[in-house]
Amino acid sequence: MRIYPLPRPAPRRLLAVCLPLLLACSPKGDSKPVIGLITKTASNPFFVKMKEGAEQAAAAQGATLIAAAGRTDGDNAGQVTAIENLMAAGAKAILISASDSKAIVPAIKKARDAGILVIALDSPTDPVDATDALFATDNYRAGQLIGQYAKARLGATPPKIATLDLIPGNPTGAQRHNGFLSGFGLPSYEKTRNELAQPPEVVCMTDAMGDQAKGQTAMENCLQAHPDINVVYTVNEPSAAGAFNALQKAGKEKGVLIVSVDGSCRGVQNVVSGALTATAQQYPLRMAELGVEAAMAFIKTGKKASGYVDTGVQLIARDSVAGVSSLGAEKALGLCWGDK
Repeated sequence: MRIYPLPRPAPRRLLAVCLPLLLACSPKGDSKPVIGLITKTASNPFFVKMKEGAEQAAAAQGATLIAAAGRTDGDNAGQVTAIENLMAAGAKAILISASDSKAIVPAIKKARDAGILVIALDSPTDPVDATDALFATDNYRAGQLIGQYAKARLGATPPKIATLDLIPGNPTGAQRHNGFLSGFGLPSYEKTRNELAQPPEVVCMTDAMGDQAKGQTAMENCLQAHPDINVVYTVNEPSAAGAFNALQKAGKEKGVLIVSVDGSCRGVQNVVSGALTATAQQYPLRMAELGVEAAMAFIKTGKKASGYVDTGVQLIARDSVAGVSSLGAEKALGLCWGDK
C-alpha cells in the first residue's frame, strides 16, 4: 500500500483534511475507498502494531488507509478533529480506539448519521453500542488471568498490592484492574463497571496513563508510602517497565511480582529475563485486520458488522504454576502482538 505524504505546498481543500493530527493523506483523484484508523497515540507500541496491521490489510484489500492519533492518551479533542477530517476526506468506514469513551460519542454519532461505519478497536465506547461493532481483547479476562497467576505465585503470603492504572473512567483500564482483582480472589466490580475497586489488600492505587516514565514515578511514590509492597499490577507493559525501574532502583526487584497486559515482543522478553513476572498477550494486529475486513465488506455490500468480536488473549509466564494454564515465554515470542 502506498502512503501519500502531505504535499508542500498543498491546495487549501487538501489542507482542510490533512491537519498535523493525520499521519497519512489520500490525494485528490485516488479512486480507492478510504478507511480511517484513529488510535489513542502514534507512539505507543501497541498502536504502532495496530496501524501496521491496518496498513497491511488495506493494501491487500485495495483500500487507502488514513491513520490519525491523539497527541497523548486522553486527547479526546484530537480524536474528534480526526473524525471530522476523515469525514471530509470521504472515509466510508472509521476504526477507532477511543481515548475518552463517553466524550467521543457525539462525534461518532455524527459520523454514523452520515452513513459511515464506525468500529471500535481495543477500547469500547460508553455506551458500547455507540459504535456499530467492537473488536477487542476481553480485557476483564486478561486481568483475571494475571490475577490468578499472581495469586498462585504469591501463595499463602498476605498480599500488599500496588495498581498502576490508566485514566479515570476508561473501560479498558477498569476492566483490566477489576478483572485482576477478581482473578486474585479479591472483592471487585463486575465487567460493566468503569469504576476501580480497591479492597484493603490494594495499599496503593494510582494512575500512570500507560506511560513508562509516569509508571516509574508512580511506583516510587507507592514504595515511599508502602515499602512492603509484594505485588504490582500495571495496566500495560510500558508502565510495568517503569515500575521495574523503580523497584530496581530501590533494590526490591527480586522480591516483588509484576504482572501486566500487552504481550509485546519487548514485554515477552522481559518475562524471559524475569523483569516481568507474567503478562496477558493480546493481538492488535488481528484487531486491525478484522476491522479493515469488516470495513471493506460494508463498502462492497453495505452489510454492517455488529456486536462484539473477541480477538483473543493468552497468559504468558516463564514459570508455570499448578492450576493456571499459561503459554511459555519462548513460544510467545513467535506470536507477539500478531495472530493468535
